[in-house]
Amino acid sequence: MSRARTEMIEDTRSRLIASARQAFATHGYANTSMDDFTAHVGLTRGALYHHFGDKKGLLAAVVAQLDSEMDAQLQHISDQAPSPWAGFCERCRAYLRMAQEGEIRRIVLQDAPAVLGDTGSEQHCVESLRLLLETLMQTGVIQQVPSRALAQLINGGLVNTALWIARDEHPGTKLDEGLLALDLILRGLKQ
Repeated sequence: MSRARTEMIEDTRSRLIASARQAFATHGYANTSMDDFTAHVGLTRGALYHHFGDKKGLLAAVVAQLDSEMDAQLQHISDQAPSPWAGFCERCRAYLRMAQEGEIRRIVLQDAPAVLGDTGSEQHCVESLRLLLETLMQTGVIQQVPSRALAQLINGGLVNTALWIARDEHPGTKLDEGLLALDLILRGLKQ
């Protein structure tokens, strides 16, 4: 395939994802018309079907993009922290704060679970947490326990709390409550 063709394909995919992302965040998945967001970027439904299969496939691509951005943001927080423990704690807090962000709230935490079910991205998050926890165990910051089990437990708590925050009409109040509870749990982890 020529470089120009590859670039054209990537440009089409990027335009569809950007348009769908904006539409899904603004109107929600169910209320978004494929014709509206394809026309918005000068493309047809055929382009959507060719590149993503259907509207659900496009939602999966939007969620993958958002997940990737969230991972990068969380990794940056860990990398900039003064210690692995501070990075881990702030990473957990940041994940809960993300539940208030419009795109994440609507697309990742509300529409994606309802439309896509388990996207598999959760296992990536669990593995990332597991690696952080193993570092904390190896350096004596937290007690040695099976790291995968602890990562599953923490990730499950964070995801469920983020869903709880995202579904509320006043997510700021729920976020404050979730952060207080998280701090109690984090204090209990540290040796």
